[in-house]
Amino acid sequence: MALSEQVWGGRKEHGVHKFVIFVATGGYVGFFPIAPGTIGSLVGILFYFLFSSFPLSIYLLSTATLLILGGWVAERAEIIFAQKDSPRIVIDEIVGFLITMILIPFTLGNAIAGFLFFRLFDIIKPPPARKIDRQMKGGFAVILDDAVAGLYANLFMHLILRWYPGFFIEIDQWIRRFI
Repeated sequence: MALSEQVWGGRKEHGVHKFVIFVATGGYVGFFPIAPGTIGSLVGILFYFLFSSFPLSIYLLSTATLLILGGWVAERAEIIFAQKDSPRIVIDEIVGFLITMILIPFTLGNAIAGFLFFRLFDIIKPPPARKIDRQMKGGFAVILDDAVAGLYANLFMHLILRWYPGFFIEIDQWIRRFI
């Protein structure tokens, strides 16, 4: 009997099982064959677009809820996929991107810059993200290293907004030339 069958009582199509896979894979984009983490971050842009119209308290509560739910589903998804931090699990990228964009107004330029900075920090994994990624186990470790990358990217975004506020406006203008 497969490990996932043991966990779910032999019922592979159990509703919770489907829910876990749906959330962990960001609505199944985690199954994308090329760069699923990057695609998951793009899904994060959709969540950011939706959440950006909320008051800050609701944005933060929604992001915190996804972080907690994401840790729970990532834990179970690792069992289902029989792989530690499976590349199919992309809820961590979605949460990390939402953290990146805290207190950043929605514009296409801000979203693209946030996406690029988040991916950069997610790849280089500055401390303590690398330690979390390598030494911790379980679903919350999957989420936490991306949350740390999101914090770094958020700080970077705010520094740019403070010291060079026209940067994101220039990105918006550059993008609009191609749209």
